Amino acid sequence: MMTYVTRFAAALIASLTLAAGPAAAHSKEEATVPADGAVLATSPETITMNFDMPLRVTLISLRDDVGADHALIRTDNMQPVSDFSATPPTLAAGKYTVEWRGLAEDGHPMQGQFSFYITE
Repeated sequence: MMTYVTRFAAALIASLTLAAGPAAAHSKEEATVPADGAVLATSPETITMNFDMPLRVTLISLRDDVGADHALIRTDNMQPVSDFSATPPTLAAGKYTVEWRGLAEDGHPMQGQFSFYITE
């Protein structure tokens, strides 16, 4: 015979287990090129992000260390992708930060950023 405390504990464990399932389903950034913190001798030809599940990238920006934006040419047509790629202009020496936002397949908003340096 289950006591009230035992039933409450069982219900709590079950609800926490169910809540953890959808959270684990969110897409996450697995890798970027350039890698976060990379030091490059020249401007990258492309900027890529790899996700563990398809994600619709809704915003991506590239800024230098003085806050100037640099346009990126996207190739995803705003469709959900596991491998996102964009082409930057030729960049001068300095620090650059990529910021992105997106929607996972389950509709949850995602965001992230990474930076890289160009030495010449």
